[in-house]
Amino acid sequence: MSARYIAHLDMDAFYASVELLRYPQLRGMPVVVGGRRRAAQGEPDPGEFATLRGYSGRGVITTSTYEARALGVFSGMGLMKAAKLAPDAVLLPADFDAYRRYSRMFKDAVRAIAPLVEDRGIDEIYIDLTDLVADRAAEGAPDPWARVRAIATDIQRSVRETTQLSCSIGITPNKLLSKIASELNKPAGISVIRSDEVERLVWPLAVRKVNGIGPKANLKLEALGIRTVGELAHADVALLIAHFGQSYGAWMHAAAHGRDERPVVTYSEPKSISRETTFEDDLHAFRDKEKLTRIFTELCVRVAGDLQRKGYAGKTIGLKIRYDNFKTVTRDLTLAAPTQDAAAIRRAAGECLKRVPLDRRIRLLGVRVGALAKPGAAPDRVPGQQTLLSED
Repeated sequence: MSARYIAHLDMDAFYASVELLRYPQLRGMPVVVGGRRRAAQGEPDPGEFATLRGYSGRGVITTSTYEARALGVFSGMGLMKAAKLAPDAVLLPADFDAYRRYSRMFKDAVRAIAPLVEDRGIDEIYIDLTDLVADRAAEGAPDPWARVRAIATDIQRSVRETTQLSCSIGITPNKLLSKIASELNKPAGISVIRSDEVERLVWPLAVRKVNGIGPKANLKLEALGIRTVGELAHADVALLIAHFGQSYGAWMHAAAHGRDERPVVTYSEPKSISRETTFEDDLHAFRDKEKLTRIFTELCVRVAGDLQRKGYAGKTIGLKIRYDNFKTVTRDLTLAAPTQDAAAIRRAAGECLKRVPLDRRIRLLGVRVGALAKPGAAPDRVPGQQTLLSED
C-alpha cells in the first residue's frame, strides 16, 4: 500500500480564542466560556467582566483558555466546581453564531491549500495531504515528511492570516494517529508521527488518549492492569475480545499498534439536523408557558433555517425534553412529505408535545428533523403518515 499523509487540524481553545478577539484586554488571563449570550445583552465595559466568584447555577464550561486550564478548569466541568478552583477567572457567555462564522472561515482557508477535507465538527477537520505531498516532490525536497511539515506550516499561516486564530496539526499515516498527534504540541504546534515512531511516541501515552476509548472502557482496562497504549498493544487480543467483544476488542488491539485504514471522507449526508437548549433554571410547563413557547418556536425557526441553508428537507419531526430529574423523553412524528418550513415543523413538534408528560419542571428542550432528503428528490417508498414513540 502506498504511503498516506493524513493531518488532523484542531483549533486551539477555539471558542475562548474567538472571544479574545472581541475582548483582547483579557489575553493572558484565565477565561471560561459557558452559558448562552442573550440577544439583549450589551457588550461589557472594560473592568466589568463577570467572574466565577460567587457563581450559582448549574451551567457547564464550554471551553477555557490555557491560563484557566492551568488552574484545573476544563470544558465539561460544572461552573460551580470551576468557581472553587478559579474564582477570579472571567466568565463569558457563548456566542455560537460567531463560532460558526469563524469555523467556516478557517475551513475555507484550509481548503484553499488542501481541498481534501473531512469536516469533524466546528473546530476540527481531517485533511488528506497525500496528493499534495506528491505534487510538491518536484519542488526539490527529497524527504516527503519535510514536505508535510512545509504544507502544515502553510496551512497554519493561512488559518492565522484569515482568522487571527491558531491551530495545532498532527500528521501521520492515518486518522487515528493524527488525532493523537494534534494534541501533543498545543497550542500552535505541528507534530509528526511516522509508522516506525509509534512505539516511541504513542505507546507511553495513557490509553484514554486513543480516540474511541472512553471513560468506561478506560476503567475496565485499568482493572485489567492496562494503563498505557504500549500495555494495550502487548495485551493478549483474546483477553480484550473476552472483555470487550469481538469487534471492539480487536479494534483496541489494532489501534494500539497504530493501524487505521479509514479514508478521509470529504462529504457525507447528515442523518438529522437538530437544535436544543439547556435552561439556566428549570422551567415549569404552565407557570413559564410564555417563555417556553417563545423558546420552542425559536428552536423550530432555527432548525428550519439550518435545513434551508444546507439544502435539506425532513419528514420525521422530533421533540426532546429533559426533566429536572434528568429523565429524557423523546417523541417523533413522521409527516407524509418532507418539509423545511418553520411553521410546519412547529405544528408537528407541537403535536409531539401533546404526548409528553408535563408534570415536572423542564431543564432541556430540543427539536430535531430527521429522514432528510434534498428537495425534489424521489419520494420515500413508504407512503402515508406514521407516528413513532420512543423514550429513554
